[in-house]
Amino acid sequence: MSTADESASASENSVGADDEVVERPVRRGTEPRTAHLDKRKPRGWKLFLRDLVVIVVAAVVISFLIKTFLIRSFYIPSESMESTLIVNDRVIVNELQPKAFGLSRGDIVVFKDPGGWLDGTTATEQPTGVAGFFNEALGVIGLTAPDSDDHLIKRVIGLPGDTVKCCNSLGQMTVNDVPLDEPYVKLPDGTSRVSAMDFEVTVPKDSLWVMGDNRYNSKDSRYNQQNPGNGFVPYDNVVGRAFVISWPTSRWTWLDDYPLTFEGVPDRSSSAKSASG
Repeated sequence: MSTADESASASENSVGADDEVVERPVRRGTEPRTAHLDKRKPRGWKLFLRDLVVIVVAAVVISFLIKTFLIRSFYIPSESMESTLIVNDRVIVNELQPKAFGLSRGDIVVFKDPGGWLDGTTATEQPTGVAGFFNEALGVIGLTAPDSDDHLIKRVIGLPGDTVKCCNSLGQMTVNDVPLDEPYVKLPDGTSRVSAMDFEVTVPKDSLWVMGDNRYNSKDSRYNQQNPGNGFVPYDNVVGRAFVISWPTSRWTWLDDYPLTFEGVPDRSSSAKSASG
């Protein structure tokens, strides 16, 4: 009995000639886990360094693209926009306006000198040496504004076709015969006239009439009517619209365009003529 049982058991465990043999692929990773980890250890710091370099390069490229096509930083070197902006404020400018989106009356814009506006002004001193190098490097990615000395910042008062006049009997400025209540204007004590200079202009096509909020201390469109462009700022000179004070942190705030001030002013853009027309 025991012999038969042993034979049967041996028969069950043996592989016959007609039996199918199934081959299974050898799975990867069957080596001990510790051996696998040991192989990766020497490469850990290299992978970290590679990832760090990729992150830094990507950040620089993204910052450069943002500065070139979207936003840009500028510092405020003068008092012409007080009390809205003060000296050494830093503002962020949306470069999509007016390239992709239009401008509105009341917008604060940064623009290149149309010609003669900055004559006689003193350039803001830039850092030199190591500090200067890092300032220029940061300027490439938009974290500083080394070229602000070539630009100005003012508030848009007149759009193409608008007739801007100052002042009426109450000392107010009018746009298309609509008097403006301008809460952002800084005036000397005891003064109610929003401009010491009387003027009446019609803004030509593709141009702007701009003025500083510090009306008695701003060499804006009023003071440049004898220069090329007659005080008007071509749209092509506009870098973008300033929309926020980013520095110092104690001054952080969105910049208002005061839509209620210009509410009711009719649009006359269809009647705008070219500067030579």
